[in-house]
Order: sequence, then structure tokens, then C-alpha cells
Amino acid sequence: MLFHVKMTVNLPHDLPADQTAEILQREKAYSQSLQSQGKWRHIWRIAGHYANISIFDVADNDELHALLSGLPLFKFMDIEVMPLLRHPSAVRDDDR
Repeated sequence: MLFHVKMTVNLPHDLPADQTAEILQREKAYSQSLQSQGKWRHIWRIAGHYANISIFDVADNDELHALLSGLPLFKFMDIEVMPLLRHPSAVRDDDR
């Protein structure tokens, strides 16, 4: 199943710099691992915001929830999820 996920990060201003750096390092490694596995298909930064739009390709809602809640930044995020399916008027059968 494909999901459109908007993630907005709200790091506390009083979070120590070394703790922030460590969380961001773990977040990058985790997200890149999911991208390499093909589960996190696309990620785009939203200009002017500490946010992204991503496309996930997972088996079901439970898998998506498990992946998102595993994000090191999860507790600092506002997340919006929209399930996607191919439109009948699409001219391609893939994501090109």
C-alpha cells in the first residue's frame, strides 16, 4: 500500500545541542535504511519549513505505524497520513 505522509518536526528549543545531533544522526540512518529497503519510496523537503512529504510503500496500516513510531524524531513530530491508490485515469502503471 502506498501512503502520502507529511511530517512536521517541532524540536524543543531547550534540547541540548549534543542530544539534538545524536537524535538527528539516528533519524538519518533509520530513514536511509528504510529508503534502501524500498519502504520509504520518496522524500521531499517542504521549502521554508522543518517538514517533509514522503511516500511509503508498506504492507498495511500496522506496518506504516510501526515504521513511523520507530523514527527517533517521532515524539517531536506532527504526522498526517493519507492512503493512496492508483487513479483510473493514470497513463502509466508505475511511479515514473
